[in-house]
Amino acid sequence: MSENTVELTDSNFDQEVLQSPVPVLVDFWAAWCAPCRLIAPAVEAIAKDYAGRAKVGKVNVDENMSTSSKYNIRGIPALLVFKGGEMRDQIVGASSKENIQAMLDRHM
Repeated sequence: MSENTVELTDSNFDQEVLQSPVPVLVDFWAAWCAPCRLIAPAVEAIAKDYAGRAKVGKVNVDENMSTSSKYNIRGIPALLVFKGGEMRDQIVGASSKENIQAMLDRHM
């Protein structure tokens, strides 16, 4: 995690994501997942670029199975955008920074 990303867990997901006043990009990932590590720098850069306008959080799927199951996460990395307490958009699999930003921008 960096200073711009929030570590999301089963216990804080509702407060940090569903009750957030700004759109939230959630990265579902795992330490063993090579594509997750591949996109991590792009996710960190987006977190820095959107600081104050959107929130970026990361959910470790191995440690937070309840949240991962609730949102039907079957493949990782999975990037979901939440706004107004609802999941609005998603990308499953490694993607470019530009594609991730475009998805987030649609919900700003």
